[in-house]
Amino acid sequence: MSIKINYKNTGFKNHQNNIILFTDEKFNIKSLNQSISNSEYSYINDLLKNSDLTKNLFVFELSSKKVIVLVSIKKNLKNFQIENLGAELYGRINYGKNKDYSIDADSINSKYNNFIGYLLHGLKLKSYEFNKYKTKKETRLITLNVFGNKNKLSIKNQLNFKAVEEGTFYARDLVSEPGNILHPDEYAKRLKSLKKNGLKVNIYDDKKLKKLGMNALLGVGQGSIRGSYLVTIEWNGKKNNTKPLAFIGKGVCFDTGGYSLKPAKFMEDMTYDMAGSATVVGLMKNLALRKAKVNVVGVVGLVENMVSGNAQRPGDIVKSYSGKTIEILNTDAEGRLVLADALTFTEKKFKPKLMVDLATLTGAIIVSLGSEYAGLFSNDDKLSKQLLEAGDEVNEKLWRMPLHKNFDKLINSKNADMQNINYVGGAGSTTAAQFLQRFILDKTPWAHLDIAGMAFSKYGGALNSGGATGYGVRLLNKLIEDNYE
Repeated sequence: MSIKINYKNTGFKNHQNNIILFTDEKFNIKSLNQSISNSEYSYINDLLKNSDLTKNLFVFELSSKKVIVLVSIKKNLKNFQIENLGAELYGRINYGKNKDYSIDADSINSKYNNFIGYLLHGLKLKSYEFNKYKTKKETRLITLNVFGNKNKLSIKNQLNFKAVEEGTFYARDLVSEPGNILHPDEYAKRLKSLKKNGLKVNIYDDKKLKKLGMNALLGVGQGSIRGSYLVTIEWNGKKNNTKPLAFIGKGVCFDTGGYSLKPAKFMEDMTYDMAGSATVVGLMKNLALRKAKVNVVGVVGLVENMVSGNAQRPGDIVKSYSGKTIEILNTDAEGRLVLADALTFTEKKFKPKLMVDLATLTGAIIVSLGSEYAGLFSNDDKLSKQLLEAGDEVNEKLWRMPLHKNFDKLINSKNADMQNINYVGGAGSTTAAQFLQRFILDKTPWAHLDIAGMAFSKYGGALNSGGATGYGVRLLNKLIEDNYE
């Protein structure tokens, strides 16, 4: 099922078959007498007298050919609450028989900027489905015709909302792909297509990575028959040579755990262990589509953590791109190895203004925060504040977690500069972040987002119906929009 939205430059007329109208929080319909007939007005008004007016919307089936949907606009709504209202509206129109609706935007009397934009944005995000591999697909198309002169959505805002949607959907598509399809070779190949959006894409394959000395990243992928890659994606939206913002993503296309094998019951979900990279890719596509006035680089490390005669062993020691040595005590703590090389490379090559990495890094963060917050670790209070505020605005929430030098002793190794896990126990997410911090060499403002509990939803959330969420695309877009454009 898909959604098509048409913006009309004419006013609404009451002859349309299926209509969506807006009222105040008490469902006062006096102002709608131009949008509905007298008989419809009387019928609806009588039904409302005995209804629960705390609801957000009502659907009135006047006949087999006409439905009227009343949407209540409450006071003091935040933008994400308007999006959630749009998602609820989608749920009501999706399960009906009707395919075409007319929206009277001029019936909106509340003073919200871009109300109709946020409403339809939420509706579109909720409508996402991944049915690529189903032989029988839902082909139904719902068309929404938006009428009105008073609450028109500007062309620029239409494009901005669409860019965020497409970036989020692209991230969801990548995460939803099975591991046999989206392995590192295929992933790197797909990223080349982003050039058509005006992005500069560079792909570093095994040979180049070995020459650079990215042995931490290569060690994770050495057990796979597929290649390992580091891909840089650049958007230069400013004419001057200002330092870019940098976003780095973990792209473990499938994670068996290596020789530290995962339990079978958790293995099937490990296709989404590349969700951090998907967020970065989706963000870059969004920025290019909306022609963002900012310089940004996205960096993703693409590997597959498999078991074979050539796979990395517990007890191996590798020399990272930074020159620091790492003792591999657990091959299932692999994401931090990929990010370690990617972080140092990004800092050295691009000298960015800031760095934010995203990864489905630890199960421990799910124990701490469940699926309500992603964990935020940072060496910079200003960047942390900006991320927290952006997360609150789009309802992709973050909770700041501790970093402290006292945790370092938990990952010190007797045989190398550090070990990749804490064997003492506890503070699993923090020691992982502490590990990553060791690869920030020039004191660049940096934040690590552990999104393990947020990247995938079994049961669906406010703006998704289950599966890949695309978490982080909207958050990082808001960070950039509010602070760096």
